[in-house]
Amino acid sequence: MSRRRRPRGLASRFFLAQAIVVAASILAAVVVASLAGPPIFHEHLIMAGHAENSPELFHVEQAYRDTNLIILGAALGTAAVCASAVTWFFTRRLQRPLVALTEAAQGMAHGSYDTRVPALGAGAEVDAVATSFNTMATRLERTEDTRRRMLSDLAHEMRTPISVLTVYCEALQDGVAHWDETTGELVADQLARLTRLVEDIHDVSRAEEGRIELDRTPQPVEDLLRTTVETHREAYAAKGVNLLLDAGDPAGVVEVDRQRMGQVLGNLLTNALRHTSPGGTVTMRAIARGPHRLALVVADTGDGIAAEHLPQVFERFWRGDTARDRDHGGSGIGLTISRALVEAHGGTLSVTSPGPGAGSAFTVELPRPTRHRPREARVTA
Repeated sequence: MSRRRRPRGLASRFFLAQAIVVAASILAAVVVASLAGPPIFHEHLIMAGHAENSPELFHVEQAYRDTNLIILGAALGTAAVCASAVTWFFTRRLQRPLVALTEAAQGMAHGSYDTRVPALGAGAEVDAVATSFNTMATRLERTEDTRRRMLSDLAHEMRTPISVLTVYCEALQDGVAHWDETTGELVADQLARLTRLVEDIHDVSRAEEGRIELDRTPQPVEDLLRTTVETHREAYAAKGVNLLLDAGDPAGVVEVDRQRMGQVLGNLLTNALRHTSPGGTVTMRAIARGPHRLALVVADTGDGIAAEHLPQVFERFWRGDTARDRDHGGSGIGLTISRALVEAHGGTLSVTSPGPGAGSAFTVELPRPTRHRPREARVTA
């Protein structure tokens, strides 16, 4: 059985490359000095008055050849030493950061997503690789955290309805409980809770993968906002939260899927209501962002969001208050679905907040349809 050849290392590759360059240069110099040098030197000696076959001419030409060999030999040795030194220096400069990157990658492969590569100082290209690696590691770590939180949330949220259904099934089988209107409502409520969880997971997966079809038509902004506000006014009144509408430009038009955009705005109003105490205010407004963009803003005076949590708001299954259950704190999927739907419309969904207790504002920015963009005013002399 033949032994597998060990792949060449970086140092051996660099040295081989340097050796090939040096050998090719020396070979070219030897060939030129051997073929072109002596005839030219001989011709100049004849022109200087030396006889064709004189002993002096022979010794001068022999001295020329010996000198060439000594010079070329010294040059070859010097070039080999310099090539080895340069190869060793640059190999060490590159080998250490590459070893660090390799060890970090191996750590990532074994699940150590908190691995980071320090500044290497081995050149712009290697530093760019290290920066990209750290960015990838950060995203993988965040994804893994989200996955673990998602599994924990799913296990927690599914445990309660399944436990309730199991207890009631056993009670019905043992004759301890009887099927009546109250039992039917309880079973239906737990089944609806499980169904809602499954539908939420399905919706966010379809939205993030771009598999939701949109029926986009021009929609008056005022009508879109007013319909959404009226749909949620009763819930706001029940909690004692003020709901205000500022439609802005009454002639504003956006080209959206009315049902899906209504779902986005409804999610934002539901989220604002959940985080706003009685007596607070939630305002929905439309703001023109030049002739090509239009912003729909849902601002509240509620809990607010800490600066370190703002980048996580739209991650699936993320909740600012992990103590809240699904019935009181939401599943943590609504904002993820909303962002994916807005991006499918060619827009953006962002959030700003001065901090905890200072409220927050969610902004849906959408492109205006070309044929409905307002014309710029012309100034005539």
